[in-house]
Amino acid sequence: MDLRQLTVLAEVSRAGSYRAAADRLGYTQPAVSYHMRALERAAGVPLVARSGRGVRLTPAGHRLAERAQEVLAGLRAVESEFEALAAHTRGRVRVSAVQSVCVAVLPAALALLRAASTEVEVELGQAPSPDSYRLLRSGEADVAIVGDGDLGDLGDLGAREPGSPVGAADPALCRVPLLADRRYVLLPPGHALARRRSVALADLSGERWILGRERGRLLRRCAEAGFEPRVVTTTDDQATTIGLVGDGVGVALLDGLGLLPRRDPRVRARRLNRWPRRQVYALLRPETARMPAVAALMGAVRAAVGRLAESTDCLLPPGGEPPAPPGDASPRRAPGRVRPA
Repeated sequence: MDLRQLTVLAEVSRAGSYRAAADRLGYTQPAVSYHMRALERAAGVPLVARSGRGVRLTPAGHRLAERAQEVLAGLRAVESEFEALAAHTRGRVRVSAVQSVCVAVLPAALALLRAASTEVEVELGQAPSPDSYRLLRSGEADVAIVGDGDLGDLGDLGAREPGSPVGAADPALCRVPLLADRRYVLLPPGHALARRRSVALADLSGERWILGRERGRLLRRCAEAGFEPRVVTTTDDQATTIGLVGDGVGVALLDGLGLLPRRDPRVRARRLNRWPRRQVYALLRPETARMPAVAALMGAVRAAVGRLAESTDCLLPPGGEPPAPPGDASPRRAPGRVRPA
C-alpha cells in the first residue's frame, strides 16, 4: 500500500463513485480504477462493489478507508507542524559531539541562541568521533561534531585513507568545517621541559603517561620515535587528566580546544612538534541542514568558534595555518591573545 492508493480510497469513500473521485483528485477515471485494483491486490480482500452507476465500499473497504483517513490526517498534521517550525525557527536538535566541543564551544553557542530569543531545544550528547558518526548515520543524532584525531578502528565506516577524517568521503552527509587546533603536551609543576616553547615526542620517552582509551595513533607515533610510553593512568575525562598532571602523576597530551575551559595554574602546556593539526567539523544530513532550527544552531556554533579563535592561540581557522618550522620557535600571535600556560 502507498499513500496515493490510500488517498484514492479515501476520496472514493467520500464521493461514492470513481468519476466523482477522479474529478476531485484531478485524475482520470481509469487512473482511479487502476489504483483501486492495486490496493485490493495489496489488501488481499475486495474493497468495493458496483452499485448502480457508482460503487459502494465493502465492510473491509470501509475499515481501510477509515484507517486511510487517519493516516492522511496525521500526515497533514506533520506538514502543518513543520510549517510552523519553519516560520518560528522552533524545534529540537540532537547533537553528539566530542568532549572538548561540549565543554568549550556548545555552552557559548547556546548562550548566543538564548540572547537571540531563538526557541530551539538542544539535546546534547558527548561521544567520541566514531560513535557520534554512527549516531548520525542511524538517525539518533541530527548533528555530529567530530575531530580527525584518535579515531580508533573504524572498519564498519568503509575504507578511508590513513589520517582522513571520519565521514569525509561519505557523499550522503554535509561537512561543515569549524576549526583546527594544535596538540599540546601537559607537563607537571617544575618539569624541565616546561622551559621550552615546544616539545618533540622523543623528548618524552622516559616519562610516565596519562592516556585515554583511544591511543592507537599515539602508540604508533611513539614507536616511530623509538619508545613505548609507560602508562600509569587511563582516563578519557579531560578535567581529570589536567588534575592528574597538576598533581605530578605524569604527562599527557591534549588538543588546544580542551585547554580553554580548564585552566590549572600548576600545569604547563607546550606545543607538540610535528603533530598534525586536528580538524573539527560538523556532519549533517542534507535534509537536516535545511531545517531552520538546525541552521540557527549551526550559525551560533560558528559564531562561538569565531569568538574563541579571536581570544586564544590554541585555535586556528578551518584547515589550520601553514606548518611552522621545526624547533622551538613559536609563531607570531595577535596582540591580546591568550596562550597556553
